[in-house]
Amino acid sequence: MALAEVRPEIHPVETVTLTGRQFLLGEKTGKPTALAGVLRVPVSGTGRRPAIVLLHGSAGVAESTERWARELTSIGAATFLLDCFSGRGITSSAADQSQLDALAMMVDAYRVLGILARDPRLDPERIAAMGFSKGAVAAVYSSSQRFRKAYGPSNAEFAAHIGLYTPCYITYRDDECVTGKPIRLFHGTADDYVPVGPCRAYVERLRKREVDISLTEYPGAHHTYDNFRLPNDGTPVHRELAQTLRDCQLAEGDDGVIYNVKTGRPFDIRTDTCVERGPHVGYDAVAAAATLEAVKAFLRATFRLSEG
Repeated sequence: MALAEVRPEIHPVETVTLTGRQFLLGEKTGKPTALAGVLRVPVSGTGRRPAIVLLHGSAGVAESTERWARELTSIGAATFLLDCFSGRGITSSAADQSQLDALAMMVDAYRVLGILARDPRLDPERIAAMGFSKGAVAAVYSSSQRFRKAYGPSNAEFAAHIGLYTPCYITYRDDECVTGKPIRLFHGTADDYVPVGPCRAYVERLRKREVDISLTEYPGAHHTYDNFRLPNDGTPVHRELAQTLRDCQLAEGDDGVIYNVKTGRPFDIRTDTCVERGPHVGYDAVAAAATLEAVKAFLRATFRLSEG
């Protein structure tokens, strides 16, 4: 299907910056932060449209996320690509994830949800969250009843949650108590940056609670397998300085503290020995195309959109 003609608009987003511990404690006051994002609304058609909030990964807004924003308008939905970094003076967090906790991006996502729910062109009951790696934490775990109650807007909740190569290695308290909206995860089996194993365990826990959740795995696909700017032959690229928590098993303890399950000690990404460097990223054309079609089909069904 040809890409839809859209009206791009830049919108400000007023939010706050919280540490992970502040977020888990439900604190509302943090450093006031001004962000921005691009809302793309298809020009043709009538009636209120559904929308997808897109949340980038550690590299910030990239061409691959821009491409997703354009592609998803072809199903008749609006997209809002949020930049969580520039307003905070961050270019990339890959080599230093302590610059911004992934949970802080969830506050940003909820703020965007509130903005879109008030837009008369959009349907507040059909707004999804979709994230990539670091941004997938916000997109997926915003399904938590606990987090939605603490930070979500009063006028809407996300209608669906989509995560590509999602970091699932932190077990949060009550993270099995979700809103009931569908959750879809997509992951490569060769991912040594954010391994798929913890997501398998997360999905299994939620399935036992009869949550509508699924994990699609692509054999041999690496991290950021949808990034078409990486070598087209699929050769993995070594990210020597990038931090990876692939060997970390973490869980939320008392008073908003994250613990290393293996050592029983509070986790600090700057000093914990489980944190490593040097993972790989790689493009996989087959997995990328399959994910695009699967996400479009899922959103069409969730948003009740026709194929036309």
